[in-house]
Amino acid sequence: MKERIIFHIDVNSAFLSWEAAYRIYHLGACLDLRTIPSAIGGDVSMRHGIILAKSIPTKPYGIKTGMTILEARQKCPKLYLALPNYSLYQRCSQAFQHILQEYTPDVEVYSIDESFLDMTSTIHLYGDAVETAYYIKRRIKSELGFTVNVGISSNRLLAKMASEFEKPDKVHTLFPSEIKEKMWPLPVSELFFCGRATTKKLLSMGINTIGELAHTDIGLLKSNLKKQGETMWAFANGLDFSTVIAEAPAQKGYGNSTTTPFDVSDVETAQKVLLALCETVAVRLRNDNIQTQVLSVGIKSFDLRYASHQMRLKDPTNITIELYRYACSLFVESWDGKTPIRHLAVHASSLFHGDALRQMDLFDLTDYVRLETLDRTIDNIRHRYGNDSIKRAVFVQPSSTEHRVIDHMEGGISREKRSVDYSKLKIL
Repeated sequence: MKERIIFHIDVNSAFLSWEAAYRIYHLGACLDLRTIPSAIGGDVSMRHGIILAKSIPTKPYGIKTGMTILEARQKCPKLYLALPNYSLYQRCSQAFQHILQEYTPDVEVYSIDESFLDMTSTIHLYGDAVETAYYIKRRIKSELGFTVNVGISSNRLLAKMASEFEKPDKVHTLFPSEIKEKMWPLPVSELFFCGRATTKKLLSMGINTIGELAHTDIGLLKSNLKKQGETMWAFANGLDFSTVIAEAPAQKGYGNSTTTPFDVSDVETAQKVLLALCETVAVRLRNDNIQTQVLSVGIKSFDLRYASHQMRLKDPTNITIELYRYACSLFVESWDGKTPIRHLAVHASSLFHGDALRQMDLFDLTDYVRLETLDRTIDNIRHRYGNDSIKRAVFVQPSSTEHRVIDHMEGGISREKRSVDYSKLKIL
């Protein structure tokens, strides 16, 4: 049986690399952000102030992804910060994926900046696997201006582990015969899928390296870590029977959330945020011709405590106002009416494809056909003229309250991250 050949290709410091390449090749920048202590960070004033991506020169300062900008600047006062630009990231990701799909039809998009390629059926067209990986890596750098790491193995797990070895701009192999030499000496925290809590438990058991984990009695691991223990043991021994799935699995839920730029302390403002979130969730449901019958609302307070509540709807729906009314009901049941809120979320699940039947109710006089037609009309106007071409009157606010404005299409990628006006920036 022919051995499988799996590539895992991961963009190095993706958001920062894409920003740096765009500035150099399209804005004429002389300074490459990848060569200095720099990072992509959110807007502190909007309470999105964390490090999203960082350059390799930040490593000596101990700067990590997810760290607050305040903490990062304390560690490195001269840290150069660039604003997020998700529209740029999406374009770069699409160009990256377009190249990968030329080499095999079996490409699994694992995230915006990484993919698995099953090269088993096509590698004979290109020759040696390692040489092919180097060719793809060089081509991406030449055509798109950023670097990638390529991991090669016979399964997804080992290919993923291989790509995490020395960075940037490298190709590494990790076949089963190389596990003992290349993977077992690594700390358990480096094992794929081994999070902080699992790492802490393993260390408390005296298991420090992946090799020690691989040789630990599986029964002992299961008694301490339940099912996760068995998974970790298998991964430590390089066992992974999953396949590269080129077609994305069916979506199981639609959700949106937002961190408000100010603490919300009144029901009226909270309901406006919920309306904006329901607006964006409902649009996505309608675009995919899907209705939901389970809705949940999540609340994160100013002290980062999180609570959520869900309910089963009387009838499946994707009508914005109907979802909003249910969301308000859930919110009232979940919030104590006093604790300031910094984050709200709306999530729809138990999905129905197509038009589900609505149970008739003699006491419900709502014209649902009219509401559906209204939503579709609004969707069409926004699709043709932009999201801001039409908005509900409740979101039209006087300029004196601009600091407390709620975006009428709130959630997901916040407005300030969707694009960057480079004309207002000093490009070095």
